Amino acid sequence: MERFYVTTPIYYVNDTPHIGHVYTTVAADILARFNRLLGKRVFFLTGTDEHGQKVQKAAEERGLSPKEHADMMVQNFKMLWERMNISHDAFIRTTDEEHIKVVQEILKRLHDRGEIVKRPYKGWYCTPDERFWTEKELVDGKCPDCGRPVE
Repeated sequence: MERFYVTTPIYYVNDTPHIGHVYTTVAADILARFNRLLGKRVFFLTGTDEHGQKVQKAAEERGLSPKEHADMMVQNFKMLWERMNISHDAFIRTTDEEHIKVVQEILKRLHDRGEIVKRPYKGWYCTPDERFWTEKELVDGKCPDCGRPVE
């Protein structure tokens, strides 16, 4: 039997889900359902990314730890997917122990093959864009993409 895999982005939990999350997830759901109708073995994955400065800042603003904040926000995503009758096969969280183990193993293999190296990096970070910039790439000391301050 032919297989078909579909995934959504893993959504940040810095805030509640919005129409963009719904649009993307419904599109993936349509693909999953259509391929099931074609008789394919479908695996449809969605979930949340619970790391990053956006999540940390949102948690701090609410007076919570990042994990407490993520636990609250994940419920919003799960309730919305249930309400929308989304047919996902798995919902992952980047804080799940199994996810952490898999990522660590992949990174270890890449490191052992010399494909990842640890070294110092000097530069500026734009939290909204989640991107690093060198000094010469900045425009008037700000992010060249969004024009906001960098850290």
